[in-house]
Amino acid sequence: MRIARWLVAAGLGLAALGAHAQAYPYRPITIVVPFPPGGSTDMVARELANKMGDILHTSVVVENKAGATGAIGATMVKNAHADGYTLLVSSLAVFVVNPHLQKTLQYDPSKDFTLLSVLVQAPNVLVANPSFPAKDLPEVIALLKQKPGEITFASSGAGSSDHLTAELFWQQTGTKGLHVPYKGGSPAIADLVAGHVQLSFQNINAVLTQIQAGKLKALAITSTRRSPLLPDVPTLDESGVKGADVYSWQALAAPAGLGRPFKARIHEAAVAALHDPGVSKRLTDLGFEIVAGTPEQFEKFQAQELARWKKVIETAHIEAN
Repeated sequence: MRIARWLVAAGLGLAALGAHAQAYPYRPITIVVPFPPGGSTDMVARELANKMGDILHTSVVVENKAGATGAIGATMVKNAHADGYTLLVSSLAVFVVNPHLQKTLQYDPSKDFTLLSVLVQAPNVLVANPSFPAKDLPEVIALLKQKPGEITFASSGAGSSDHLTAELFWQQTGTKGLHVPYKGGSPAIADLVAGHVQLSFQNINAVLTQIQAGKLKALAITSTRRSPLLPDVPTLDESGVKGADVYSWQALAAPAGLGRPFKARIHEAAVAALHDPGVSKRLTDLGFEIVAGTPEQFEKFQAQELARWKKVIETAHIEAN
């Protein structure tokens, strides 16, 4: 009798679990952004959250948990229940850079997350203060060779996408600039506009307005082809620099162990949100390219990016701030 009662109870428990899975989501979903509000990752996450909420018929809220170049928010998601109600939207820092820079990192990006999708990508643009004498990339390279380690390159911090792009550029051209790290992209761009620093590889959406207003001049773009937003700006490859194509990107993940039905439902909703005409237009107008990849593509891409940036970081002996 006891065995029979246990079997009945177990059956009811499984039925309840099945009902919850079928009803997902039956409460609000939180997307953790491991950076402050207002940046590229935050913008992508909020566009995603708004549309996913409509698709999933629930509230999807964005929670900013900044600190340690994304590591604090990422660790929070790692430690959350893998039930589909806590998600992570982050840039490449969390997924492929931090492991090479932070010795006490509290998560393993290859093991502690269910990778769902690379959402969007955007190239960086080499921008200069209008007073900078070089008018194109060959002239920039010539100046760097004339004055090694003297021409200043601003970045949003050691190990940031803009810093790593500069290091890769120097490695591929046999040159060296003077890295000037800031605590975020906004102060770096402000000092670039003011003429306190000379050059920077900035994400296109962060400097597009300043370029269009003539406050910065664009010398090259790190994408494989020219951007429709800056059609007159040549790629690095066109300008003679090979192997330095770089995209900043934002991706969606969940805690490790997320069940297959939840994984499929979340991925489906995220892809549908990104392909919504309104969402797609707003993001592409800012310079983002829609990727909306599969989990399998994300896993392969992460492995490639981990290896690529490990080599750049070790060659340049980069250390975290």
